Amino acid sequence: MLELRSVSRHFGGLQVLQDVSLTVPAGGIFGLIGPNGAGKTTVFNLVTGLLAPSRGEILLDGASLVGRPPHRITQAGIARTFQNIRVFKAMSLLDNVVVGLHRQLHAGWPATLLALPRFRTEERRARERARELLSWVRLDHKAEELADQLSYGEQRKLELARALATEPRLLLLDEPVAGMNSTEKTELMRELVNIRERGYTLFMIEHDMRFVMGLCERIAVLNFGRIIAQGPPEQIRNDPQVIEAYLGRDDDGDDHDGAVPGHG
Repeated sequence: MLELRSVSRHFGGLQVLQDVSLTVPAGGIFGLIGPNGAGKTTVFNLVTGLLAPSRGEILLDGASLVGRPPHRITQAGIARTFQNIRVFKAMSLLDNVVVGLHRQLHAGWPATLLALPRFRTEERRARERARELLSWVRLDHKAEELADQLSYGEQRKLELARALATEPRLLLLDEPVAGMNSTEKTELMRELVNIRERGYTLFMIEHDMRFVMGLCERIAVLNFGRIIAQGPPEQIRNDPQVIEAYLGRDDDGDDHDGAVPGHG
């Protein structure tokens, strides 16, 4: 579904990404991992149009995304959550999700201002869809509560529901379990599997290695802006370059004993 071909990005003399190539297959769950500063978030910013590549191609279903503004990329079928939560805390959960449905609403300003039947019908359908999406992340029982009353983990799930409201085919998740406890992580893993089974493709950045290894079917590893490994979890877990990237070497040049964090 998504393909990066020899993508590079530099800021002045700083090379952040160098010839990054990867393929996210349709219907799968793909993980991008790497040490802090490896360039992972830059990849997401390039895919969603917040940045333009210095070189290379980014393709969705074979069509280039390079040069498209973010709202056009959303219309093409890509949605994203962020590492820093961005929910509307003074609004209800239901209204937060309805915001994500705005591009499915076509009544126009006159119908909206006058509350004409077309507007009322669209609003009813939008709120029904929003409740359905909240049920996917098990927050429908709190639909009328304000978002600032949620726990940190629940706010992350609300952001996921709002991203799904844009009706994407590809969902980018930037550290989806950051701040969650072990129970919340287990629940979210089950919910993400259910979302994939509904026909969505998932592409995530995550530092929790147990979560990534337990959920993703394929994983790519970035280090200093370059892809150093790609493959299924077991291959990545035991890859010498990945182990070195996370654990480094002793002063005498020997590798540290162990494996990718969380699996040693």
